[in-house]
Amino acid sequence: MGLDNFIPEIWAPECLRQLEKFLVYAQTGIVNRDYEGVISGMGDTVHIPGIGPVTVKKYQKNTDMDSPETLSDADTKLVIDQGDYFNIFVDSIDKAQQNPKVMASAMGEAGYSLRDSLDQFVAGFYTDASASNRIGSDASPKVPNNTSGDAQNCYNLLVDCSTKLTKSKVPMEGRWIIVPPEYYALLLKDDRFVDASKSGSTDALRNGMVGRAAGFNVLQSHNVPNTSDTKYEIMFGTDRAISLGVQLVNLVPYNPEKRFGDAVKGLQVYGGKVVRPDALGVMTCNFS
Repeated sequence: MGLDNFIPEIWAPECLRQLEKFLVYAQTGIVNRDYEGVISGMGDTVHIPGIGPVTVKKYQKNTDMDSPETLSDADTKLVIDQGDYFNIFVDSIDKAQQNPKVMASAMGEAGYSLRDSLDQFVAGFYTDASASNRIGSDASPKVPNNTSGDAQNCYNLLVDCSTKLTKSKVPMEGRWIIVPPEYYALLLKDDRFVDASKSGSTDALRNGMVGRAAGFNVLQSHNVPNTSDTKYEIMFGTDRAISLGVQLVNLVPYNPEKRFGDAVKGLQVYGGKVVRPDALGVMTCNFS
């Protein structure tokens, strides 16, 4: 059983399954991934259809309505301009094929590494959040604490984030916030967070989800962007904010020229864009 018997259709789904298993920022429900099925390679442009705002007018009895409003085209272009690859050498694909655990493990590690790069890419979109949805700054970060009643109490700050979205007319459903481990540790010491999390939910838990508080699904990630390892940029919003397209376009076995054995390489392409800045916010926090 040689390279001719290596079937990418078997192992590509395994790689994708492992990738989806570990995603936090780039998972469905945090971002919108409705349009990735049309991606064939790097450089593709995905057109996201849309319309402009609809004007609502007062109806008056026995009075003719105005002429129909012509809707504006709000088409958005999502460019697939990012690419990550892995290139792994295995002692023998013959053995890997005979022992699926070997290849499953290899695909799992590849999926985890692709996930890390993809999550960091999406986390970088905090810079495109609406200015009206910003709390704190690098110059004046919030310093979360556990002091009850304090304006910078970790739970109270979540309420402030929720208020920002509400004032931006963002729906209550599906709100999320992604915090670093330091913030989650503070929340665990706040009874309001613990009590809210104990209430449970019939919804499927998202990857990285650690509880609910202040109307948010609270998720934890080690990829929360930070400046000088102190100022963390904590994103919050809904899946209306970011559109993401991802595709594993190649998974190829081959014989390395200077090695006795076999190798496998894979290419993932992707692109993303903040399409609704009003549905995205960021809070800058310092824990030192």
